[in-house]
Amino acid sequence: MSKKRILYVEDDETLAFLTTDNLEQHFEVLHCNNGKEAFHLFCNEVFDLCVLDIMLPDMDGFEMATEIRKRNQEIPIIFLSAKTLKEDRIKGLKLGADDYLVKPYSIEELILKIEIFLHRSQKSVENTIQKQYTFGSFQFEPENYSLKSDKQSVTLTEREASLLKMFLDNPNTVLKREKILLELWGSDDYFLGRSLDVFISRLRKIIKEETHVRIENIPRVGFKLVVE
Repeated sequence: MSKKRILYVEDDETLAFLTTDNLEQHFEVLHCNNGKEAFHLFCNEVFDLCVLDIMLPDMDGFEMATEIRKRNQEIPIIFLSAKTLKEDRIKGLKLGADDYLVKPYSIEELILKIEIFLHRSQKSVENTIQKQYTFGSFQFEPENYSLKSDKQSVTLTEREASLLKMFLDNPNTVLKREKILLELWGSDDYFLGRSLDVFISRLRKIIKEETHVRIENIPRVGFKLVVE
């Protein structure tokens, strides 16, 4: 079995050498010491997990995580940082990181957390691939973004498919706007909120002829997929 690929971004040469040397006993590791170069690498290659320092040249770890989450909602991200303030940890987690380790960290703990998140990510992929949803007259296959009924066949965008899957995993349940934005975009701000409204509108148009399914707006709270 091939080793899982880790993108490791750290500009401290000594720490990077020691960490890479230990990680390479378990994983395939590509190390970068520059945020912008690392993000370019992320966009052009396939990785299973990202380990990011925060204080980086050109593009810091927070910026990089934000851009990664715009392109990939599933890949695990672990921050490693000398920043010890609670506010920094909270910010990192709100951006979509799976964990935040403060330097100096234990290599054993880092490896354990990587293994846990890789296992969790693999199970999530397996569940997504195996699962098919039926609601009303529609059949939805998340892995290929396919939404079909007797009257139409639509290929959703990746974001639309993720949003619909989130609704179908929580039928007849109010989903807060903040929760949707954080899970699908990794951030909660006004402009992303407007994007969410656009995706909701498009999904409503697609399912508008289905009388037993609808997306309800809960004012100042969020949305609910009603399946009768």
